[in-house]
Amino acid sequence: MGTPGDRGTSGRVRTALARLRTLLSPHPRLVDWSLFALLLVVLLTGVLGFLSGRPDEAWVFATHGVAGISLVAFLYFKLRRVRGRLAELTVTRALSVLMVLATVGALATGVWWVFGGTLDLGPWGLLNLHVGLGLLVVPLLAYHLTRRFRPLSSTDFEGRRTALQYTALVGAGALAWRLQGSANRLLDTAGATRRFTGSRETGSGDGNAFPVTAWVADDPDPVSVSDWTLSVRGLVGSPADLAYAAVSPAHEDRALAVRTDRASFAVHEDRALLDCTSGWYSEHDWQGLRVGDLLDAVGVHEDAAWVQFRSVTGYRWSLPLAEARDATLATHVDGDRLAHGHGFPLRLVAPGRRGFQWVKWVEEVRVTRRRDRSEWLAVFVSGVEE
Repeated sequence: MGTPGDRGTSGRVRTALARLRTLLSPHPRLVDWSLFALLLVVLLTGVLGFLSGRPDEAWVFATHGVAGISLVAFLYFKLRRVRGRLAELTVTRALSVLMVLATVGALATGVWWVFGGTLDLGPWGLLNLHVGLGLLVVPLLAYHLTRRFRPLSSTDFEGRRTALQYTALVGAGALAWRLQGSANRLLDTAGATRRFTGSRETGSGDGNAFPVTAWVADDPDPVSVSDWTLSVRGLVGSPADLAYAAVSPAHEDRALAVRTDRASFAVHEDRALLDCTSGWYSEHDWQGLRVGDLLDAVGVHEDAAWVQFRSVTGYRWSLPLAEARDATLATHVDGDRLAHGHGFPLRLVAPGRRGFQWVKWVEEVRVTRRRDRSEWLAVFVSGVEE
């Protein structure tokens, strides 16, 4: 048993902690709206993260991490306030509980991934589970808002105190996010080697040894080079149909099978980093055809602005003309011919873009004036009819 002095000390500590919670706890409606705002930030930066792969876009991932950690603090105040209501479950409350569980699950899997955790879910992994739980929150939050919407009023704000509360809570989130990198290095976890996107290195410089991934239903049969051609169409002066021998550095004859002012082009090699949204990255030397050389050979109209790369599955993605010129249509990686799973006979190599934008099994290059918006749909339905 503790002494009266010990009990007095523990009582003072509990009182001090209670006062601190009261001091840091914003108004209930502010907590609700802060949760809503932070969830939006986390979801939006999560979506942006799929499209961000350049170092100058690292702020997207930093914002995602800080908002996610800050969310924990506001979720604590929310649950502390409503915990007594959860005993009598209704449909609305059951869905609210499910939303909380999905949010906590998304946060937990995100933290686990940051510190090097893994989870084998067949074709999926821990990062995919994190994304899936985050997406599940969206419809649950929308339903919750239709039932529990309460507008803010001026009485919800307490001037300097509110400002101090938010500075402390969000500042603590930013500090925690910053310290996790130091903790990873100190503990020497797998998370210490993450890129700013969260991806971990695997298979760099080892030919086709990096992971094979497919987007949704993209899983075609192996492509026969005897039946395959690369078509160049759209706003070009001389549309072309090129055989594999015309684009592969393994063949001595690299002459274009079209009548142009430029009859041949040099073998192109580029070292580029492939960063997949599945959570890994791999850096290689890619050999093939520089897109700019191809466009110069066929001639591009003055009003051209976009270049689209289309797969045999119907999957397609466009790059701005200036960026596309520096991209590569690769037939080989680290000197090895591309494996079927990596896009043989031709794969787009687009430095700075995420892996799902590196179109595999390319069979058509189309130069256009405007971007084809249907490619956003094709991302999800390509390969379904294969």
